[in-house]
This record gives sequence, C-alpha cells and structure tokens, in this order.
Amino acid sequence: MDKLNIYFYNTYKQGYNMEKMIEIKNVSYSYKGAEGEANVEALKNVSLSINKGEFVGIIGRNGSGKSTLAKLLNGILIPHEGDILINGMNTKDEDKIWDIRQSAGMIFQNPDNQMVATIVEEDVAFGPENLGIEPAEIRNRVEDALLSVRMSDFRDKKPHELSGGQKQRIAIAGILAMQPECIILDEPTAMLDPKGRREVINTVKKLNEKGTTIILITHYMEEVVSADKVFILDRGVKAFEGTPREVFSKGDMLKDLMLEPPYATKVAYELKKSGKIKNEKILTLDELVEEICQ
Repeated sequence: MDKLNIYFYNTYKQGYNMEKMIEIKNVSYSYKGAEGEANVEALKNVSLSINKGEFVGIIGRNGSGKSTLAKLLNGILIPHEGDILINGMNTKDEDKIWDIRQSAGMIFQNPDNQMVATIVEEDVAFGPENLGIEPAEIRNRVEDALLSVRMSDFRDKKPHELSGGQKQRIAIAGILAMQPECIILDEPTAMLDPKGRREVINTVKKLNEKGTTIILITHYMEEVVSADKVFILDRGVKAFEGTPREVFSKGDMLKDLMLEPPYATKVAYELKKSGKIKNEKILTLDELVEEICQ
C-alpha cells in the first residue's frame, strides 16, 4: 500500500478495533502427567485481548504454550480455569461451539491434514457444504475464496500436485469459504520453504487489509513485524506484549527468552554498536537500507 492508503487503512482499523474479537481471561490449562507424575502446566493465568480487524502475532520458544492456546481459541481444548470469549461466546458453552468455529477458523501447521477432497474446488467447498449453505451460495463463496488467495487457476487441480505454499493457501481458502471474522494460524509456514512462506504471509496480510482478524502463531520473527501487536508466551505465561517495534527493541529480554529478533534488527543493532548508524530500532530490510543511506 502507498502512504495515503496506509493512512486511511490505519484510521479505519483504529475505529474498527473498538469491538473485541477475542478475550482470554485468566486462563490456565494442564496436561495430565504420566502415571505417578504431576500434571504439566501448559498455560498459567494468561489474559489477552484482541480487537476485531487486528493482526496479532504470538511468539515464544518451544514449550511456551502457543499451540495449546491455539487449540483453546478454537474450542478443541477447554480451559481448566478462566474463560475464553470468541465474539462474546464462551468456549465452555457446548451449544455455541460450532458458532465459535465458524466465527474463528483454524489453520494448522500441516496443510495435508486439512485436505479432505481429491479436487481443489471440492476441498474449498467442503466447509460451507457442512454448514448447510445453498449450492449457489457455495459456488460464489468458493470463487471468492480462491480469488482471495490467488488460486483460481488451480481449482481443477489435485491437492497432492500442489506445492506446500499452494496447499496452505488452499487450506486458507477452505476457511475463508466459511466466512469467519477471524483466522487463527498455528505455525502455518513451519513446513514450507522460503517461497511458500512468503506466499502464505502475503495472503494473510491481504486478508487482514480487508478486515479479517488475524492471529498468527509462529517461530519466525520476520512474519510478525507488520502486526498491530505481538504477545510473547514463555513457559505458559504472558511474558510481554507490545507493538513489534517495542517487542524487538528489547534485545536483552529476547535473549533471555531464547528468541532471535528479525534479521534486519540484528544487523541494525551491530551497526549501531559500531557507530555506523544512529537508530537500531529497525524491523525490515527496507528500513535498514534507508537508515544506512542517511
């Protein structure tokens, strides 16, 4: 987007964000330990708030509780303590679970686990068919969903013939066809090569620009530099929250939490130490080039 469009987009989001999409209130969850062993606490008294239309990143090292949180947000798991509200609906309310899953769609790490049909078009149509949507409306939704992820030309392809990035975009299209307000992505690029990662993240950003609330759980710090805010989980607790610039400027904290800042941020930090640039709060390569040129 150019600067004028970015201004209007940010102004729009500031107004839109007044309404809550997700509220996580003092949530704890434990897995049952092996025989004779204590239970394992995956999340401990976690509270987060996510507004409609936001792009939120959730990061943390292995074992921090990220995937557990994703499953809790989709009602796959239910909190042992505390509450999770999705569009005002409590995940503990069994009568609301399908409404919750329609409101907040889930994309998993391995796209093959979400493929259910032998043709791309049929795969995207599977979700709305199970919602009882009229056939004419399903066709419209499939067309719009494939267009949104730039996969219209692949509608007649077999999923196994696609690349990893293309499969993940089809998985996203399948969720879009159900018209959720929010999409939760749990490590969606973990099994992809760099090209596939770029395809998926660019798709996610474009969906957010159209108003879809995005929750991206990832190990790759570069994927959340354009998020509205970032939450860090560590050993089951919320360790920090802030804008990407606030989060990635905390070099010592990130080191303690065993997290690597984005590549451009690391380079800027070293250049600042050697006196070659003045500003080390850099997030992207474009910002780094601009700072060096100055």
